[in-house]
Amino acid sequence: MATPYQIVSLREITAETVDAVIKLSVAESQKRFVASNAVSLAQALFVPEAWYRAIYFGEELSGFVMLYDESLRSPAPSAPEVGVWRLMVAEQHQGKGIGRAAMQLVIEHVRRKRYFRTLELSYVPAEGSPEPFYLSLGFRNTDRVKDGERVMVLQLGEA
Repeated sequence: MATPYQIVSLREITAETVDAVIKLSVAESQKRFVASNAVSLAQALFVPEAWYRAIYFGEELSGFVMLYDESLRSPAPSAPEVGVWRLMVAEQHQGKGIGRAAMQLVIEHVRRKRYFRTLELSYVPAEGSPEPFYLSLGFRNTDRVKDGERVMVLQLGEA
């Protein structure tokens, strides 16, 4: 039997899939932790550092991920930084390992670029936050707070 790691993929969003991506939603109790996909895609239009993908579980659209990747600038800075800007798995797809598998794919994507020593992300510190999930992936809390969110970092090794 296939595991989520074998059947989760990150795919480009197209004209045919954008409406479905926008309609994806997390549980009501999680909405304070992540912006809607419509807001994320609107922001991506104006940020050349935005790298975003739809998350699929087999052939079923299940979520959305977006990075802020300074290596996408033209020209790229000599020491670019990268961070997970958004991650969401739709409510009906949670608890299946999809988010974990998607994050592993994101981490592999960032490592393959060979530009980065760390991958950052931030979260809203509140009950029900994704902090335990990120800790389980190897991210560690820092002493930094950005826009009211706690910053975490994953060491990737040599760039």
